[in-house]
Amino acid sequence: MSERCQGSVSCDPQDLHEALPIHTRKITDSCRDKDCIEDLRVYLTNSSQAVLDSGVGAKVRCAELLYTYIDVEPVAFDRNHYCIDVTFYYQILADTMAGNTRPTTLYGLAVFSKRAVLCGEDSRAHIFTSDTRLGAPDGISRYRANRPTAVVEVLDPMVLASKVRQACDCGCREVSPVQIPEEILQLFDEQLVLSGEANRLYVTLGQFSIIRLERDAQLVVPVLDYSIPTKECCDAPGCAEDPCEMFSRIPFPEGQFAPAGCDRSCDQSCGYTTTGNC
Repeated sequence: MSERCQGSVSCDPQDLHEALPIHTRKITDSCRDKDCIEDLRVYLTNSSQAVLDSGVGAKVRCAELLYTYIDVEPVAFDRNHYCIDVTFYYQILADTMAGNTRPTTLYGLAVFSKRAVLCGEDSRAHIFTSDTRLGAPDGISRYRANRPTAVVEVLDPMVLASKVRQACDCGCREVSPVQIPEEILQLFDEQLVLSGEANRLYVTLGQFSIIRLERDAQLVVPVLDYSIPTKECCDAPGCAEDPCEMFSRIPFPEGQFAPAGCDRSCDQSCGYTTTGNC
């Protein structure tokens, strides 16, 4: 692409060579959300639940997003809109005190579901594709409907608060246990306690997410110059560029020298997660 047109929507018309049709995914609709998930129940493992039942309280340290399940169904009264049901599965790490011993780490699973309705546009096209094989008959054509695809982008949640309550404080009635897929259960080395516990751990999470619908589409885009790589191939790490030259292009981190407020601090003791994020 011409350097004059990179990162800009206004280009010199003389740089345009042709209008090129392409096949890509078009974003038909999208939304963003900032969820404050209050009092989300944590399903602890067997050993963690036994410690919590005999402990004096617990404090959630970290929450990590393990998996996101997405289900897309058309809205009955409007064929252009689709209902996206999203279920998030989190791994929760907490600390509790049992007697005068050192804090014991607890871990378990929390589940949160939400729904969004987005426009997916209408398309009644039937799509058939085939695998091209040179020198041999092509593969059998495959059929699929031109249905929209839901995409969810989400950050690991922030832990806002946590508390421990006795099971009878919830009204002394047993709530139907949540349905957890077998693939999620296999991520834990112990069985999760879904009912019959004496104490329950609850957590309040803050989560940022973006949900969008995409559909296959043929678009026409302006063609500039072909994109030719400027970096030369190299078989040794770091030999393609002088390290001092690369360092000179890094902006000065002014924000790292400014004192951070107390609300911006992060407890780095949550190194038990795979990502290391708090």
